[in-house]
Amino acid sequence: MEIQDLVNAIHGVLIGNVDFFSIDGFTGKFTFLNDAHTGDIVIRHWINGKGIEMAFKKNIACLITQNPKDGAIETAERLNFPLVITDKIELANAFALSHTIQKYSANSTNVVITGTNGKSTTSHLIYHILKTSGAHVLTNTDSESEFNTLIDPMVSKLISDEAIANGEIDYLVIEISEVQGWLGNIMKNHAALMSQAVNPEVGVITNIAMDHIGLVESIDDVFDEISAVPKAIGDGVCVLNHDDELVMKLDAANPFYISMDELTESNSVYFDGSGIVYQNETILTLDDLPFKGSHFIQNILSAIGATISLGIDMEVIVEGVKSYQALNRRFAKLNDEPLIYDDFAHNPDGIRATISETKKLLSPNQTLYVVCSIRGSRGVEINQLNVDAIVESMDDNIQLILSSSNDVVNSLNFVEDDEREVFFKTLNDNGIDFIHYDNLNECLSETYKKADKKDIILLIGAQGMDPAESLLKDII
Repeated sequence: MEIQDLVNAIHGVLIGNVDFFSIDGFTGKFTFLNDAHTGDIVIRHWINGKGIEMAFKKNIACLITQNPKDGAIETAERLNFPLVITDKIELANAFALSHTIQKYSANSTNVVITGTNGKSTTSHLIYHILKTSGAHVLTNTDSESEFNTLIDPMVSKLISDEAIANGEIDYLVIEISEVQGWLGNIMKNHAALMSQAVNPEVGVITNIAMDHIGLVESIDDVFDEISAVPKAIGDGVCVLNHDDELVMKLDAANPFYISMDELTESNSVYFDGSGIVYQNETILTLDDLPFKGSHFIQNILSAIGATISLGIDMEVIVEGVKSYQALNRRFAKLNDEPLIYDDFAHNPDGIRATISETKKLLSPNQTLYVVCSIRGSRGVEINQLNVDAIVESMDDNIQLILSSSNDVVNSLNFVEDDEREVFFKTLNDNGIDFIHYDNLNECLSETYKKADKKDIILLIGAQGMDPAESLLKDII
């Protein structure tokens, strides 16, 4: 590849050297500046003059950025170092992903998963089922959801590193955020752009709901972002949630349906209340499933639909589902007496679904303690929607406890006064009693002391609740 091919592909402008900087050209690897070696290409959202000097000393092929500042352009010109500036960094990351797959994983069969809820569990289930078959599989899904944004070259780096270390990859299972942005600005068509870069044989769309407030203003905006994904998948199979009205409006050339109700379509799998049914045969009973909540069963159905579409033997699929162990913070049980469950419920639909499923475990003499971390530095709007979801979910036998988690979050996740106040005001307006703690450690400690052994504690929230498991180990 010539450097001008790269510049043209990402609609960039080339500063400095008109060729790759390293003597041997481009190695084929896209990576981060700290990890880069001779001949690699680095992609960064912003770079300053000191960063250009570091890239120069590392002898990398070139550096791509959207935001050169503090002497970056001048330093690139002075050092005659190739700096590519693009208005849309997502074009660079999509190009990096496509190029990396073609170079390091050209023969793999690829799957993409997008939607508002359930992406990580569905992706990890597909990954586990494929691993059960004995295949060499790579996924970008991890328990902390650090690698699924695709707004940096991490996934490209993961793929090239895995292929170099362990040989040819059979399957790529790539989770893609349905809406993505940077500095408060939406990256238009992110999900479709990244799906097209992966060139999947199967795509899964879990649901369409509100989450990324600030990037999108309405559910129509979310639909617009996801609606281009089936076109990016092309003739590949689209696994669609038949129970989601907006998902069913998507125009997919080759759909496969999943549902929590009976379906008559041959290209479908559904849950009939006692088991999972495919082509009129129960393939898994409720007792076979690793978790029983409705939203998790939907994830299982999506993973089964995807692996059926990949041609995986049913015996392998069944064994994969039975042996699956959930990701951290996906309704993970942390304690028995009292029962403590921890879930990454961080948006309205996730909150409603998780509280609803937990309430099903309650007997009349039990109390459910819902411990919720307020989302920090995400704005009033998403916190308003989240607290509204909590209000809708409350019952007489639920006690609500809030945490700002000041002791465990960084500046990027700090709860602002207006975010906290929208919680307080909405709960007070609806006559709902609650306790608030500034710090997560005190919140968990006091809740644990308050709860009877027969009670249930449900931990929900995003970054502010992430350290809960480790804190509870000391508390318990």
